[in-house]
Amino acid sequence: MKSPKVKKEKRDEKEESEAPSEKTYEELVASVNAIAQPLASRKLSKKLYKCVKKAAKLKQIRRGVKEVQKFINKGEKGIVVLAGDTLPIDVYSHLPILCEDNSLPYAYIPSKMDLGAAAGSKRPTCVIMIKPHEEYMQGYTECLDEVRSLPLPI
Repeated sequence: MKSPKVKKEKRDEKEESEAPSEKTYEELVASVNAIAQPLASRKLSKKLYKCVKKAAKLKQIRRGVKEVQKFINKGEKGIVVLAGDTLPIDVYSHLPILCEDNSLPYAYIPSKMDLGAAAGSKRPTCVIMIKPHEEYMQGYTECLDEVRSLPLPI
């Protein structure tokens, strides 16, 4: 009885070691599109992913171009996180202008796959709005301050 458990443990270790390596931040940044400004740093990207995860658990996110656009127009406040590797850029090129008009902070992160995963989805997501909530307010305000300090494109 004990030998099958040992084999299973060895198999699990083998599968973990053969897992494909993820792309580095620099490799992801190399594939972003032309309008991805302001692009979040590696550190800010990690903070934004954590904030998205916490917000997704509490159902405090808006996901997708149509939904985010609708709630920006309704006057909802939050941080808008856009994926920099979305093509064609026409899909969401109007959102930064909407954000600026409604004085909402926004930032680009390099990967739509990572953004979708942080939101708890298997599908890639090109835009997410993080709404403020008491549960993760400290992380949210840190992200908010850093995103606001990023230089806006001209």
